[in-house]
Amino acid sequence: MVMKVEKLKINFKTLEEFKKFKEYGIQELSMFEDLEANMIDNDIDSPFYGIYFGDKLVARMSLYQIDAKFDRYFYPPQNYLELWKLEVLPDYQGKGYGRQLVEFAKNFGLPIKTNPRVQSRSFWENMGFTNVDYDMERDRGENPLVWYPEGVEAQHK
Repeated sequence: MVMKVEKLKINFKTLEEFKKFKEYGIQELSMFEDLEANMIDNDIDSPFYGIYFGDKLVARMSLYQIDAKFDRYFYPPQNYLELWKLEVLPDYQGKGYGRQLVEFAKNFGLPIKTNPRVQSRSFWENMGFTNVDYDMERDRGENPLVWYPEGVEAQHK
């Protein structure tokens, strides 16, 4: 079966799909509240992407483009993507769905920043993400990982 990443529509059907993720107990990654806050029927500017297995949403992430004027991670400073809340339902983990979502994000050709979940660091490292030099003012307790496309490197103070 071919995995296809789709931009998720912000509507009540998607809201119902997101409830399934929360029921699996992954509270810290629940996008349900994000979805409710952005509820506009079939909003085409949705930051949510997912992969369906049949008619069931089995993997999802949110992807936000951050304007270059806020870039404190990449050189040269530029627009970049912030990848949040990557989640694959337990029965579908280890089957390439998370990898497919990350590859989809990389295809935009922009640098990517993410904050990995506990015990997911090896997944991100296998996807080519690296640590940043921690900066207390910039990172504010986060421990981000970044992916650099060709021609981009870490920003130095």
